[in-house]
Amino acid sequence: MNDSHTPPQKLKSCGIICFREHDGHHQFLLMRHPERWDLPKGHVEDGETELQTALRETHEETGFSPEQITLDEQFRWETHYETRYTWLKNAPVHKTVVIFLGWVADDAELTLTEHQDAQWLTWSPPHDIQAETINPLLEAVAQFFAKDTS
Repeated sequence: MNDSHTPPQKLKSCGIICFREHDGHHQFLLMRHPERWDLPKGHVEDGETELQTALRETHEETGFSPEQITLDEQFRWETHYETRYTWLKNAPVHKTVVIFLGWVADDAELTLTEHQDAQWLTWSPPHDIQAETINPLLEAVAQFFAKDTS
């Protein structure tokens, strides 16, 4: 049992929101978990930078190699929330999620390894997919794209 005086464990996950140009439209990739849509991302391992984690996890979950991803170095989004994991005996965890933005070629082959499904969605904000993390991320991307074109 967690002592109420023990601070929550801290974990950080990093990933990439992958975009592509397809039939004249921007599309972004979402991965399907049993209960929700998510992005390719995962926990930082000892000695890794945020970007190394994001590239590794994206490669592991999509098959896109780091060489196939063109990162937009001007975009970095971060959020924080409390969660619990059964593998941590349901103790409270303070989670930080960092997402980068990357472009892949339209013909890059998607290989699913950890998700039951994935879908390329046409970029047409505003999007209403998942209120806690995906919607705020997509709003930040929309603001970033708008700033980039002005």
